Amino acid sequence: MALGKIEQFNKAIEDKKNILITFKKHFDGDAIGSALALKLFLEQLGKRVDIVCAGFALPSQYIFLKHSQKIKPSFDGLNNFVINIDIAKTGISELSYDTKGDNLRIFITPKNGYINKEDIKTSQSDFKYDLIITIDTPDLNSLGEIYADHENFFYSKPIINIDHQANNEHYGQINIIDLPASTNAEIIFDLLQKSQEELVNRHVAQSLLTGIVAGTNSFKKNKVRPQTLQVASKLVDLGADRAFIIKNLYQTKSIATFKIWGSVLSHLKEDKETNFVWSTITRDDFTRSGANKEDLNNIIDELITTSPSAQFVLLLHEDQKDTNKISGTLRIIPQHHATEIMKKYNAEGDENETKFNIIGKSLGEVEEEIVKHIKSEIKK
Repeated sequence: MALGKIEQFNKAIEDKKNILITFKKHFDGDAIGSALALKLFLEQLGKRVDIVCAGFALPSQYIFLKHSQKIKPSFDGLNNFVINIDIAKTGISELSYDTKGDNLRIFITPKNGYINKEDIKTSQSDFKYDLIITIDTPDLNSLGEIYADHENFFYSKPIINIDHQANNEHYGQINIIDLPASTNAEIIFDLLQKSQEELVNRHVAQSLLTGIVAGTNSFKKNKVRPQTLQVASKLVDLGADRAFIIKNLYQTKSIATFKIWGSVLSHLKEDKETNFVWSTITRDDFTRSGANKEDLNNIIDELITTSPSAQFVLLLHEDQKDTNKISGTLRIIPQHHATEIMKKYNAEGDENETKFNIIGKSLGEVEEEIVKHIKSEIKK
């Protein structure tokens, strides 16, 4: 990484006190590990740091990471609404409030005279955070609701944008984009060790190595480069426990996970001509197994492992709560671009994996439509 980027990063965080780290709504383990490592590093510099991801639910296999359960699904107290009352002449005898329906009522009893509406002014305080760091986020829209509902915030604060994907839109004031990198965790490690190496302790190293292992499917993806293995080795030297990480990510599965995996295998289909495999999960499958959508995180990895010739892997499932919604994940190997293949369906992701939702159709209808569409795209 060019020294200029390191200097820009250090200067950007130098005088900041409250920092937001965020990543795309359809996240992966690389984003989790990278964000937690950066949080742990920045907190050693005396910064107050929150990690927020829209609708975030922590996959159980990441509970072992320090502070992983502190990742928030939404903002709390992004800024304050301020009511300013001139009490120079009246003073205050009593202040109280109540709620009536959807209304908050504030009661003020002056010591002298009365308060006029001209004495009351309202305003909004500045936003809670003074710096935003995005990780693995190609564009701001991919942040989901936390961006859609708070656009003014994202346009009012400086952004450091860290990513390794070619489709990143370079929307930050500082863009640290390293296309050859296999994972974002590699970029973060390079950034931190060149910034203040002594702060890369075993907890930071553990989070970063988790990001690399998750992002490369335990070093099995084609994009893994020699530098990836070198970084992993350095992180082990710094205290990361590779065996413990792999055990948590891939070797610790609940009974529910095994049951839902059985359902996936029973519905598995293959098109040998295009090296395309896919499967479906019904709402009844979730109910019978006791699993939930978080248990699906490693299913595609398992499908790739059990179908080594597969170059395109699709998993469709009925939403557990919304009976009108079907969700899908497409994972591919290089030479094609997953999100480009599925752009017709407003998919969000990157070149390797993309996620999408379809409303108003049955699982069977979606399967027929999406499989036909993907086959057509593959043959172009």
